[in-house]
Amino acid sequence: MTLLRDANATPGGDPLGDLPEWNLDDLYTGEDAPELKRDLDWLGEECAAYAAEYEGKLADLDAAGMLEAIRRNERIDEIAGRIMSFAGLRYYQETTNGDRAKFMSDMEGRVTEMTTPLVFFSLEFNRVDDGTYDGWMAADADLARYRPALDRLRAMKPHQLSDELERFLHDTSVVGASAWNKLFDETIAGLTFPVGDEELGIEATLNLLTDADRDRREAGARALADVFGRNVRTFARVHNTLAKEKAITDRWRKLPTPQSARHISNHVEPEVVEALRDAVVAAYPRLSHRYYKLKAKWLGLDTLQVWDRNAPLPMEETRTIGWDEARTTVMDAYAGFAPEMAEIAKPFFTDGWIDAAVKPGKAPGAFAHPTVTTVHPYVMLNYLGKPRDVMTLAHELGHGVHQVLAAPQGEMLSNTPLTLAETASVFGEMLTFRAMLDGAETDAQRKVMLAGKVEDMINTVVRQIAFYDFECKLHAARAEGELTPEDIDALWMSVQAESLGPVFEFMEGYEHFWAYIPHFVHSPFYVYAYAFGDGLVNALYAAYEEAPEGFQEKYFDMLRAGGTKHHTELLAPFGLDASDPAFWDKGLSMIEGFIDQLEAMEA
Repeated sequence: MTLLRDANATPGGDPLGDLPEWNLDDLYTGEDAPELKRDLDWLGEECAAYAAEYEGKLADLDAAGMLEAIRRNERIDEIAGRIMSFAGLRYYQETTNGDRAKFMSDMEGRVTEMTTPLVFFSLEFNRVDDGTYDGWMAADADLARYRPALDRLRAMKPHQLSDELERFLHDTSVVGASAWNKLFDETIAGLTFPVGDEELGIEATLNLLTDADRDRREAGARALADVFGRNVRTFARVHNTLAKEKAITDRWRKLPTPQSARHISNHVEPEVVEALRDAVVAAYPRLSHRYYKLKAKWLGLDTLQVWDRNAPLPMEETRTIGWDEARTTVMDAYAGFAPEMAEIAKPFFTDGWIDAAVKPGKAPGAFAHPTVTTVHPYVMLNYLGKPRDVMTLAHELGHGVHQVLAAPQGEMLSNTPLTLAETASVFGEMLTFRAMLDGAETDAQRKVMLAGKVEDMINTVVRQIAFYDFECKLHAARAEGELTPEDIDALWMSVQAESLGPVFEFMEGYEHFWAYIPHFVHSPFYVYAYAFGDGLVNALYAAYEEAPEGFQEKYFDMLRAGGTKHHTELLAPFGLDASDPAFWDKGLSMIEGFIDQLEAMEA
């Protein structure tokens, strides 16, 4: 029997050091915790009482009564969120653990059943006439504080279904998209990839694509292609079903495009997203095409294979960065910008708010989960000691800092639209990069750092916009009928060739690499938020360099605002406007500038 290798295990001990694990006790101490039973009992009783007290009566409430209704609704969200955060985080630690999967499914089913009576709230609230709504806001300042969230709720007013249909959709959610999401997660986590005489999990195999040994990179890429190919029909079924389900729901809701729901939830205008997309696509030749041609020269190759895309440079030092060094690097960079930022980040390292190790069955990737505003966020990593892993730590810790700062706004107002949710994370990366660049001792080190940053930015901007185009094409094609795996493969390759450029050759099997991207499954059209965030932060960082005096205070105010302001309001203090098409070119010019520096080093 071949055992799944722990990617951290080495014959001479663990070079990564003592990697932290989550302590979830701040949520609940276990599945049998009396506090969990108490909260489940309270949630069932409160949801029933809430529906009995308010259903059919919202329009008759005065402003004080509506404020009380909203605060009680917020409390329900907080308790339900605490329960599902606990169940979900335990599951993501071990997605192949049957007991944890069952517990999450059971909690999801119970919470869905208990909250079904509350479906009336948003439906009925959106039927309140504008005069009554405006009157409430004018009458009570405490209620008016919730207006940004309530306005976003009312943005769905034209797309609302009947009460009966909305309840039906709510009840069936656990066997719809949620069930397909779990199938995807469990399938991905359960895959093993034969590389030589080892069987690796997906994170360790993807990590091979950054190995200094080209043969190892190729072996990893071919293992991924082979296993994805053998499972491609399952992944095609997941995508076909979810895209069709979304199309049906969108049609009933009279949403004009598959992207519309995401734009509404992000509180961003479609034309702003389109301006971002068009600016990035137009810049492909100036960004990715130009950079990868330069990289091919460094690697001594005429053409690049897909396993060369994230290859380390020949002059790059190949060493493992231990956890203590990664923590110090990021914390020093945060403290250099503002001591307050480092203080907010400190308990993530000291109090069990980070789960860092790669383990069999653990969900791939990384995230910062805000849980609920009365607890704190938790960060998940799959840390393997690569320079990019340090940047991932800086990224997710930025999310965590943002979530902590926004938490006092409460459950309804703390959630930041996705377009702005990436601001603090990408800014944290930039701070860490600049600190490391300033500490470079040689031109070779500086070159490697600049190249690494350009690659990260290309992955964040170019790659994510290519992902967005792939999703747009996928949903458009699915509207015409069922898609075969070959159909989806062809859509994937069309955007990959366009975005990566003519220097690349594509191995057989690369056409299946769409299969493992979780965002397509969990959060349709989420991916443009990364490019939005990167472009925004590039412009924001330029403003910081131009006028550092007082910047930190304005920056923290922006993060504390959570979801209380539109992006135009948040950026106005910095003299920035994302609705201006030139804004995106300003952000992209920073990437071009880094490439200019790299080309100058070749002269």
